[in-house]
Amino acid sequence: MHELNLTTTWVGFVSLAIFVIGYYFIATEDKYQINKAKPALFAGTLIFMLIGVYYSINGLNPHPLESEVDRLIVEISEIYFFLLVAMTYIEAMIDRKVFSALRYSLVSKGYTYKKLFWVTGVLAFFISPVADNLTTALILSTVLLTIDKDNKSFLVPGAINIVVAANAGGAWSPFGDITTLMVWIDGKGAFTEFLYLFPASFIGWFITAFLLSKFVPKGQPPFHADEKKIEILEGGKVIIGLFALTITLAVLSHQLLHLPAMWGMIFGLAILKLYVYKINQSPSNTKLNAFSWIAHIENDTLLFFFGILAAVGGLHFLGYLGYLTELYNKLNPTIVNIGIGFVSAIIDNVPVMSAVLKADPNMGEALRAQWMLVTMTAGIGGSLISFGSAAGVGVMGKLHGIYTFNAHMKYAWTILVGYIVSIAIWYVQFIILGFGA
Repeated sequence: MHELNLTTTWVGFVSLAIFVIGYYFIATEDKYQINKAKPALFAGTLIFMLIGVYYSINGLNPHPLESEVDRLIVEISEIYFFLLVAMTYIEAMIDRKVFSALRYSLVSKGYTYKKLFWVTGVLAFFISPVADNLTTALILSTVLLTIDKDNKSFLVPGAINIVVAANAGGAWSPFGDITTLMVWIDGKGAFTEFLYLFPASFIGWFITAFLLSKFVPKGQPPFHADEKKIEILEGGKVIIGLFALTITLAVLSHQLLHLPAMWGMIFGLAILKLYVYKINQSPSNTKLNAFSWIAHIENDTLLFFFGILAAVGGLHFLGYLGYLTELYNKLNPTIVNIGIGFVSAIIDNVPVMSAVLKADPNMGEALRAQWMLVTMTAGIGGSLISFGSAAGVGVMGKLHGIYTFNAHMKYAWTILVGYIVSIAIWYVQFIILGFGA
């Protein structure tokens, strides 16, 4: 972190105003019919352009700015390429009728909307600790769409349930979320210590899901008795296996080889493309095109991530996030860590957690317990707003026009109740009982 604090300069004030205005247009996507990627990308790139102008006018050493942008490019590219591969696999599975076959399997059994709501939620909670919250949310939101792409009264609560479950499930695993991974790598918590967050994560999600389930419509998805059974097309089952292998490679490449998780994902994409080549060279009539899957990706979601991470990175460089960490010296760490959850819902939880880790604040006597609290609140707190987490942004892209900021905020109170319950359970478990601290 550079030594200059630019928060009280003209570039600091203007950049903050740009961020707030950009945030307003992201939040009012429905009202102005403007895709959230546009204001995010505009704000994120403009802030750094202005910082560059400020440095140039004042004859400052540009090296700190160059270093910050280089670091930011690496951070963004890791998320960007991770997403690119995950989305490509999902499009490949859509093409091979994997989700359509799953939808037939679920709907033909006579499952009601409520039962499907709980099935997708439970799957999201228990898959995300292994496959990470973003990938899990993308997969299960695709399942929702294949079940019934028109029923918003089912899709919106279902999408919120998946986002909350994926974030809560990711909070009790070192590689379930980017923020938990950062805390683990930094040595603030041992592998097993994250597992102690399971009760708070699970019960908090369950309370939210229970409240949300009250808004899920009765009845069953449309299904006709004479509906033809859908089978997974050639190559589909192998692609499922390759996707599981790719996620495993992403985890192993990071944990064992000390490479970015994205590196293992890209290697998995290379394997997928080689498999497509093998299929196309076989005597069968099946011809696949991996580039057509890439073409179907929600690129706006990828560009939104670029924009929002750049914008927050700009605020971080200017010195605004530094004020956040100073609060630890003035307030009770528990209060600040609970507040981090609300901040991470507004500002992406990755740079917020990065700022906390860089400051390495005084967390008080219950050091480990407090680091577990901020890990949980940063992860689960991101669910409070639709684009407060990677999982939420991914689902907004997948259910475009259905799962929106306004649709999410209508039910945000259910998430807040679950968030409060999670914190209460953490307090009883870690502080009163001393279990896991």
